[in-house]
Amino acid sequence: MFCTISNTIPNDSDYSCRTRRLDLLTRVLEGRLYDGLRYAFGDEKSESGEYIPIRDRRPAIRYNLSRIVVSDSVSLLFSEGHFPMVDCPDAATRDALLVLIKDCRLNAIMLEAALIGSVGSVVLWLRLLRNRVYIQPLPTLYLTPTFDPEAPDRLLSVCEQYKVPGQALIERGYALSEDDARTVFWFRRDWDSVAETWYQPWPVRGAITDPKVDETRTVVHNLGFVPMVWVRNLPGGDEIDGACTFEAAIDSQIEIDYQLSQAGRGLKYSSDPTLLIKEPAMGGGALVKGGGNAIVVDKDGDARMLEIGGSAASAVVDYCRALRELALETVGGNRTSADKISAAQSGRAMELMNQSLIWLADKLRISYGEGALLDLLRMIVAISRQHPLNDRAGHPVGPLSITAPLSLKWPHWYAPTASDRQSDATTLKTLGESGHLSRETAVKSIAADYDIEDIPAELARIAADAQATGPLSQAPSNGATSAANAADS
Repeated sequence: MFCTISNTIPNDSDYSCRTRRLDLLTRVLEGRLYDGLRYAFGDEKSESGEYIPIRDRRPAIRYNLSRIVVSDSVSLLFSEGHFPMVDCPDAATRDALLVLIKDCRLNAIMLEAALIGSVGSVVLWLRLLRNRVYIQPLPTLYLTPTFDPEAPDRLLSVCEQYKVPGQALIERGYALSEDDARTVFWFRRDWDSVAETWYQPWPVRGAITDPKVDETRTVVHNLGFVPMVWVRNLPGGDEIDGACTFEAAIDSQIEIDYQLSQAGRGLKYSSDPTLLIKEPAMGGGALVKGGGNAIVVDKDGDARMLEIGGSAASAVVDYCRALRELALETVGGNRTSADKISAAQSGRAMELMNQSLIWLADKLRISYGEGALLDLLRMIVAISRQHPLNDRAGHPVGPLSITAPLSLKWPHWYAPTASDRQSDATTLKTLGESGHLSRETAVKSIAADYDIEDIPAELARIAADAQATGPLSQAPSNGATSAANAADS
């Protein structure tokens, strides 16, 4: 069914098959898949009186299962309670990166990037404007990367090229004539290790010539690397695009849309069924259905309502529910039901119930976290060696060490309950007293749960509190003491 509906969307032969595929997947994600269908679901006959097949109508009910799966997995990846902490042996670098992450709202940017990239890939574009860091996620629909053959994970250049109406170019400030406003142009720009090169737009149907560089819009940065991170979504794709998060569920989603739309149509019919009259009939005049209007027929006539049983709608709902379960099982979505949760669950219990979704988010952590996010932070560190960095208030940020390694510390999938924290505190206290765990490691292990951003500062405060309490501080303890006290409270 997906192929059938895809054929209703015009295909531009000037674009590649990859662009066509990404466009279709993006339409599914954004709920625009049925835009190529002309008729609404309630239209049964065309203007000429011909019957319109159901496959040629737009569903009246749309259950965007693909968007739900992507939103659930992305929320477990980069929401406020799941964004990783940056760890670095150099305290100044760690603190500076923490300031930059908050200043550019990197968690919201990574959420958007993971949403866009669910179709296969996304690009994180890094810019430095007036010494401030800006990061923008770009769809890869019209982007083509070139990788270093001797280092396949290193970008050599990225080319962006797509069609744009002449009127849109005029609105962007290009000097075009009124005749050109109705012409379609190619727009192109390239990124490499030296510059962001813009080209003068040229007509799509004109003579094929080499595009001319737009010197006024070209930006030379001389960073020594392409200020972009190309992110492949999931394993299983090719060297450019990763596997789509929701592609395996598209056919089931379309089937659910049409089945629910047809069930809704049946319910509307049940509220106003068709009247059947068997001739000969004795009644005259206009027939008005209703309890207060009688229909008179002779002994050979008959009149009845053509009704349908209510069990048909229930069967459709059960069928759609089964389709949903199969689709979620295929793509690794959340199959839990709130009706089945009778009481508050621990974080571990929630993980077991949503194991498939966690496995999906865990794979996305590799692509967007350990890969894209760390590469982006390393680029920021490298840029700081050439240009000073400021925050939103204009205060300098840094210095950043280019040699210090960076790593990510991910929080628990689900927020621990009071009993979970008590158990963790007891475990850490036991390990600390036995000498198998240091206080610093204990504090690091609970830092995400208690929103501890500066671990050295927290250790200093723990030491100061221990010194102030006197003899009680001599008892073996570690960073879990504060966790236990917080859990008890």
